[in-house]
Amino acid sequence: MSITISIVSDAWYPQINGVVRTIETLTAELEKLGHRVSITEPTGFSSIPCPSYPEIRLAWCRPSAIARRIGTVRPDAIHIATEGPLGLAARRYCVRHAIPFTTSLHTRFPEYVHARWKIPLSIGYAYLKRFHAPAATVMISTQTLQNELAERGFHNLRRWSRGVDTELFRPRSKDVLDANRPVSLYVGRVAVEKNIEDFLRLDLPGTKVVVGDGPALGNLRARYPRVRFVGVKTGEDLATYYAAADVFVFPSRTDTFGLVMLEALASGVPVAAYPVPGPLDVIGSSGVGVLSHDLLRAAREALTIDPRACRAYAERFSWRRSAEQFLGNITVVR
Repeated sequence: MSITISIVSDAWYPQINGVVRTIETLTAELEKLGHRVSITEPTGFSSIPCPSYPEIRLAWCRPSAIARRIGTVRPDAIHIATEGPLGLAARRYCVRHAIPFTTSLHTRFPEYVHARWKIPLSIGYAYLKRFHAPAATVMISTQTLQNELAERGFHNLRRWSRGVDTELFRPRSKDVLDANRPVSLYVGRVAVEKNIEDFLRLDLPGTKVVVGDGPALGNLRARYPRVRFVGVKTGEDLATYYAAADVFVFPSRTDTFGLVMLEALASGVPVAAYPVPGPLDVIGSSGVGVLSHDLLRAAREALTIDPRACRAYAERFSWRRSAEQFLGNITVVR
């Protein structure tokens, strides 16, 4: 049965992050399965720069504006992907009109807010709990996060995992990167909540490469002149950087999943990370990465892992399976 799905997201291009890439890839897979997807995102709405992160624009609208957009689509299911202004407006519209909807929790919003503005975690989680409470289903990417949220009193939690494009992200020649070996790579936002300085401070041999942009880029580039900051890369360019690396270092302690880890593994690159939610679920005891509170030790030990094992492990994560899981979680209203 073909259905029409309306997805509401505050995160969209020109932002490049895990939320945007997940929604974009999910949409493509759903359309391959014969479904129609309409994305309500910030384009066309008034917006203001996010405090301390001006690269991100926060769109503002009345619930009536969301109602008009959704109404023209006449969806069979509504999914709210983010807890920002657009997500909040869509939630109010659905609650007011008794329309069932689902949500997903992509970001550790309370930890991010605490890292930037020192707002207590209790306030952030109180907001998240209230936001997601009316949802028929709250989609969570990992079992660890699901257990943690259940302990905090969240309800209607169901798993929605992620996939990786194994055709784009694949082992390639490492000769394309002229750098002293080994090459240690970070891909992601260059921002305080990503804990990137834990990586930059490591006394590692070879070359450190950072792919990404963010509010901390200028400061960190000045403080760590020996690190190669190459900016945002996408598509083939991004895949080339992954494959050219010898180890992928993931210093974040707040990500809910960490799609970049799968992309590195698909490229035949082992992962070094902290033993926290995200890495514990993606890497765990698989042997394709090293998880340790000593990130330096993890990065050095990960260099001994067979790249073929990394690739084989990543091939188990399918975007088709992720899309089918998403379909099984949504609430269809006819």
